Amino acid sequence: MKIDIGITATNLKKVNETLNKVLADGNVLYIKLRKFHWNLSGSDFMQYHLLFEKQYEALEQAIDDIAERISTLGGVAIGTTTEFAKHSQLKEKPGNIPSNTEMLKETLVDHETIIKSLRKAIDDCEEKYNDKGTADFLTGLMQNHEKMAWQLRHYFREEK
Repeated sequence: MKIDIGITATNLKKVNETLNKVLADGNVLYIKLRKFHWNLSGSDFMQYHLLFEKQYEALEQAIDDIAERISTLGGVAIGTTTEFAKHSQLKEKPGNIPSNTEMLKETLVDHETIIKSLRKAIDDCEEKYNDKGTADFLTGLMQNHEKMAWQLRHYFREEK
């Protein structure tokens, strides 16, 4: 049955394209966090191990919510690593195992990249596509990424 929720078919298509990009970014970051979680070493191993685990578990839930939002709006969620790599703005570094500190930095940069992208997507959904529901949904995702970035930033604060 055709969706009739006050958003044009053209705008629903654009919203779902936007959501699939958000889904791709979430999945690429999720995979990177798992890799980092598995390849930590050193005296801070457990602290970072738990930090990355907490973040990838939060992303796992967000990824499911994003895919369900796409389905709710009549779209089809992408679901292969090839599609995620194609649609994500985040880049992987195959064969590279960075230091623990570099893992933290890379994760922080990825969260901040997603946050900036989500800000634009929120504005587009509300202003261009007349979809306040998705704008609100994306705002919640952005706030979660902001909190995870804030947690990571604490590892780089200078002593006062």
